Amino acid sequence: IDNNWVENQIRPVALGRKNWMFAGSLRAGKRAAAIMSLIHSAWLNGHDPYRYMKDVLERLPLQPFSRMGELLPHNWKPA
Repeated sequence: IDNNWVENQIRPVALGRKNWMFAGSLRAGKRAAAIMSLIHSAWLNGHDPYRYMKDVLERLPLQPFSRMGELLPHNWKPA
C-alpha cells in the first residue's frame, strides 16, 4: 500500500507553506494571502485570473466605494 496520490495532493500546500513562511512581515503575509484568495476565488467562479485582476486594477481607482462589491469575483462582469 502506498500513499503517492495523497502525497501528490498535499505537496503544493506543503511547499507553499514553506515558501510563504518568510513573507517579510506579518502585514505582507496577510496581503499576500488576501491577493491569493482573490485570485483563487476568481478561478473558482470561472474567470481567467489574469483578465480579472487586470480589469479590477484598472477600474479600482474610479470605482465608488459604495459599488466596490461589483468588483468581487462572484459579482464581476468584464468591462
